[in-house]
Amino acid sequence: MTESSQDNDADLEKGRLLFAGPWAYVMSAGAVDGLPPRTGIEVAFAGRSNVGKSSLINALTGQKALARTSNTPGRTRELNFFSAGPALTIVDMPGYGYARASKTAIGAWTRLIFDYLRGRSNLRRVYVLIDSRHGVKANDIEALDVLDTAAVSYQIVLTKCDQPKATALEAVLAATRLAISKRPAAHPEIIQTASRTGLGIPELRAVIAALL
Repeated sequence: MTESSQDNDADLEKGRLLFAGPWAYVMSAGAVDGLPPRTGIEVAFAGRSNVGKSSLINALTGQKALARTSNTPGRTRELNFFSAGPALTIVDMPGYGYARASKTAIGAWTRLIFDYLRGRSNLRRVYVLIDSRHGVKANDIEALDVLDTAAVSYQIVLTKCDQPKATALEAVLAATRLAISKRPAAHPEIIQTASRTGLGIPELRAVIAALL
C-alpha cells in the first residue's frame, strides 16, 4: 500500500467515525434571531428544490429519516439543524428556485439565508448541490453569487450521479467546472454523489471531517 493510499484510507476512516454517532434533529429557525448557540463548526447544504438535500443528509448520517424528504418542492422553509455532538452541526437550508412560492416568501427566504451566511462565524463551508441530470441552472448561479458576495467558502456536490449516462455526466462536470472556475469562494474540487447507491458518501464525509 502506498503512502497516498494510506492517507486516503485514514481520511475515509476519520469521516466514517465523525458520522457514526447518533445524529439528531436540534431545531429549526425561520429568522436569524432564532438560531441556536454557536457550537463547534457548522456545514450547510444548499440547492434547488428537490435536488436531493434531505436524501444526501440522511445518507451521510446513516439514518433514513433524519432530514425530511418530500416530492413537494419548497417544503423546507427554515434552517434545520442536526448534530451528533458539539464538534459538528449540519444545516439544511431552504431550497431555492421554487417558482410557485410567493414573492414575499422568496424574499423572506433570501434574507434569512443571506443573514445566516454573513453572520455565522462558525460556518466553515456550504455544500451547493447540483442535480447531475440538469447541471447548473440560472437559480444556481444566483445562489453562487450570494455566496461569493457573502465571502463564504462553498463546494459543489453533484447529486443523483447514478442516473445520467457517462458521457452526459462528463459534460455536466465540465460545464460545472467552467461555471466555478473564476469564482473567489468556490472550492475547485467537485464531489460526485448518489444517495441511493452510496456513491461519494464516504468521500464527502472525509472532506467534512478535514474541516475539523
